[in-house]
Amino acid sequence: MHNEAGLNDSEKSKIQHPKSRFDPITLEILWRRLVSIVDEADASVARTAFSSLLRDAHDYTCMFTDSRGQELVQGTFCTPGQAGAMALGVKNLINSIALDAYQPGDVFIVNDPWLLAGHLNDVCVMSPIFYKARPVAFTACVFHHSDIGGRVASDNRQVYEEGIFIPPLKLYAAGVLNESVLELIRWNVRTPEEVTGDIRSQVAANHVCAQKVIEMLEDEGLDSLDDLADEIIDRTEMSMRAAISKIPNGVYPYDGIIEGAGKREDISIKLTVEVKDSDIHIDFDGTSSQVDWGGNVVYNFTYAYVFMAVKSAFDPDIPINEGAIRPVKMTAPEGTVVNCKFPAAVAARMQIGHFMTEMVFKALAAATPDNIIAESGGTPAQTNIFYGKRHNAAPWLTMIIRGGGLGAGSRMDGHHCAIFPANGANTPVEIFESDTPLIVEERSLVCDSGGPGRMRGGLGRKMTIRVPDDDYAPQGPTSIAIQAGRYKYPPRGLFGAGPGSGARFLVDEQPGDPSGLTLCQPGNVIQFESAGGGGYGDPLQRDPQAVAADVVNGYVSLEKALEDYGIVIDPLTLKVDAPGTEKVRDRRKDDLRMTNDDWELGIGD
Repeated sequence: MHNEAGLNDSEKSKIQHPKSRFDPITLEILWRRLVSIVDEADASVARTAFSSLLRDAHDYTCMFTDSRGQELVQGTFCTPGQAGAMALGVKNLINSIALDAYQPGDVFIVNDPWLLAGHLNDVCVMSPIFYKARPVAFTACVFHHSDIGGRVASDNRQVYEEGIFIPPLKLYAAGVLNESVLELIRWNVRTPEEVTGDIRSQVAANHVCAQKVIEMLEDEGLDSLDDLADEIIDRTEMSMRAAISKIPNGVYPYDGIIEGAGKREDISIKLTVEVKDSDIHIDFDGTSSQVDWGGNVVYNFTYAYVFMAVKSAFDPDIPINEGAIRPVKMTAPEGTVVNCKFPAAVAARMQIGHFMTEMVFKALAAATPDNIIAESGGTPAQTNIFYGKRHNAAPWLTMIIRGGGLGAGSRMDGHHCAIFPANGANTPVEIFESDTPLIVEERSLVCDSGGPGRMRGGLGRKMTIRVPDDDYAPQGPTSIAIQAGRYKYPPRGLFGAGPGSGARFLVDEQPGDPSGLTLCQPGNVIQFESAGGGGYGDPLQRDPQAVAADVVNGYVSLEKALEDYGIVIDPLTLKVDAPGTEKVRDRRKDDLRMTNDDWELGIGD
């Protein structure tokens, strides 16, 4: 199932395999069936969810565990922040109740940010799976609910302002719906039919998962999943240790700065990555204290993106389960911005939490340069929440996630409009316009926004939205809440490459405040520009034909081709002028050499 190469005998000895009940072929078949089960539950969400954030942007995660709460498998298209956090949190949730206290038909609901995925919008629905009159597994899914009530803005000071807080409650008790729970939620949100419809979609996804698990147990003649889970989890752990063992032993520090929301102070992130054989430990000692706005991050969410950095850089095919997380340890002082204490505001936790993957990459850049990428314009995810009343006074609320340019790597240009390190998809314009009374006037790539380098950063994206002022104009103001970043510090390049462009937010062509609520009137035009990704390597080493192709495709202008890459392109034919390019690049190299020599001789300024 997974390659165990790369581990020495001492590392392999950390895991004591029980004698396998499964031959390799059977094990692979069973593993693929487990993945198909959770992916089928995942697909049911796309068919039944009410919110476009779920149907189209795919901001949810489905999973199931063995009887002990050990995470076994997650959906193929899971969201990393939810996935990594659930790997820690769901086990604690399951084991908070005695195994013999569960009943067939029980369904639990919870959105405690400190227990699970870091903010109130991520609502978890969890169910036991019974077989032969006993619980043999648990299934859970986390949905990002666009509407969870509260004041929708990143400048809230405490979690009390951010919406309804749901502790672990029984939504169904032995198959009987607790109508009071749904009624409580219904009265605390703006779009109750959509929210309760999405909760029912979560219940349905769990039901699909449970049915398929039971069918598998019956087909394979198994009484439980526990023995199979042990085999898969142990093999996953060995694969994860093999991935970590590729990093040279050592302690790798990194100090980083993240911009505060609006005019708030910057946040200092200090971390060290310690690699010892097949174990890795990330420590955040010295990081800034938690802040008085919604960027605070709970431990689970920080861990999720720390874990993602290790997993994605060295073996992205490793599944996320109990075995994957065992070799990756993290410490973070309580009360810091990466391990905040209740009742900190946490709604915009991605504005800081999404940077954790990037910062672990930067710490490891010198040790393993080919396995990381430059900074990305989709870090953090550019999140916009819109709400108000239609012309007929009907309430509406929707949320979109806008990607930015992906940072370039040693072997690839950055992708355009990538939502990284979060996973997700762009909401189609047609869906956005059907969900809202707003009009999208433009959605386009931003030329020259990708950082120049031997490999070019991905491009950012411009989106222009108009509030109509005709008969279909919304009643009252349209509220826009922004959870984003890269306004102050554009994504930097690596190893001599240039930065991508920064993000912009304009209202009627004037800079807006992305930290609070923006109230727009009919006729207002709102423009969002996401940042471009940083480049990788010396731009003067980029293939001239790749630069010419970028010019033809509208990714790079003629001016920037010459200025950033030293490439002379005929403006009529758009062909590379090879002799002219050679002269320009040689002159640039001579100038750089002269500058370096001057500094060495002590005559530079």
